[in-house]
Amino acid sequence: MKKRLLLLFVVLIFISQFVITLSESAFALPKVGVVTTGGTIAMKYDPVKKGFVPALSGEDLMTMAPKIRELATIELIDLARIPSSYMDPPMWMKVSNAVNKLLVDPEVAGAVITHGTDTLEETAWFLDLTVKSPKPVICIGAMRGASEVDFDGPRNLENAVRIALSKEAMGKGTMLVLNNQINAAREVTKTHTAQVETFKSGEFGFLGYVNADGRIIFNRQPTRRLYFDLPEKLPRVDIISFFTGSDGSYIKFAVDSGAQGIVIVATGLGHVNPPVHDAIEKAIKGGVPVVVSTRVHTGRVQPIYSFKGGGVPMKEMGVILSDDLNSQKARILLMLALIKTKDPKEIQKYFEK
Repeated sequence: MKKRLLLLFVVLIFISQFVITLSESAFALPKVGVVTTGGTIAMKYDPVKKGFVPALSGEDLMTMAPKIRELATIELIDLARIPSSYMDPPMWMKVSNAVNKLLVDPEVAGAVITHGTDTLEETAWFLDLTVKSPKPVICIGAMRGASEVDFDGPRNLENAVRIALSKEAMGKGTMLVLNNQINAAREVTKTHTAQVETFKSGEFGFLGYVNADGRIIFNRQPTRRLYFDLPEKLPRVDIISFFTGSDGSYIKFAVDSGAQGIVIVATGLGHVNPPVHDAIEKAIKGGVPVVVSTRVHTGRVQPIYSFKGGGVPMKEMGVILSDDLNSQKARILLMLALIKTKDPKEIQKYFEK
């Protein structure tokens, strides 16, 4: 009799523990990784310095957006507290490594990166090219500092976490999200120095929106996707703007000072004058790949004109055309492509994918 009661007691304990475990798992929140790097979203006004300065830690940001703790368990990596103008290739590598490590965890649904808006599109594009997981990666910032009454950081952070948890966000690569608008990393660019609605995707339009009720609505799928393994070090690539009267001396200086690749911000469909044409040709003959982009905000670089400095002769001499990528994104793609090859024809294939 005692043995039966003891056995029954053990069974009841086992069942109760099983029910508790089942109950806890049923109410467990999904996990989202958050990597903080600084930017306006982490800044406050300093009356002594008379301007905004880095002030908030990653945990401070989480506290200012308490709703996210109801949506997900946050795995926080407080990586840096810098203005985004301080961002550089080594920091891109650190951010990408942190995101890749987070997404390897099967419990992590997606990753959010907080960042300054000035160079946010560059970091987003670098992550789009170097994060292997199909899980969503969402880059956010803020156009208002944390001490302003209309601080937009908490809303952007909450939206990012919602997108990271969305099944529909899988496979869409890295997205840039501000003002309830979802942009693809390849296409997005900052269009206004101060307004909250600054990030736009030009003729391509937004990927989707975050509804007022928190629902995530996607309108389309990004199709032009590339992936590169992270190298130990990125090559140096310089950006040089063409302007009326340019003599090509900046290109010569870039080559002489060690640039391993050059991106030219040209006019129109990708045009320069004869002196710059000659400087580009000399750089290519010296083994330095040259990409030509355009200062025009929409459209793509194409070989249409045959005058010296036009697209046709430059394409024939080995210039790489940036397609629809702006100069800062063309630079990033060239940096990663140079890890694979220095052949302009092979590099051109990356820009056309």
